[in-house]
Amino acid sequence: MPRQRTNSALDQYELAVDEIVAACDGDLRDALRALMLLNEQLEQRLVLMREAHPPRQRLH
Repeated sequence: MPRQRTNSALDQYELAVDEIVAACDGDLRDALRALMLLNEQLEQRLVLMREAHPPRQRLH
């Protein structure tokens, strides 16, 4: 049964999820594992960026 399209941003997420699952041969566990690993890599990059460029002190 096709999904009803209501929001283009949500549609883009649905398409991205379908593509990720397809890239993992339909295995949802593998797709989730891949997303978790990617998220961990992105978090590490943020940590490195924060260390390289600490926030400036702000006056309140």
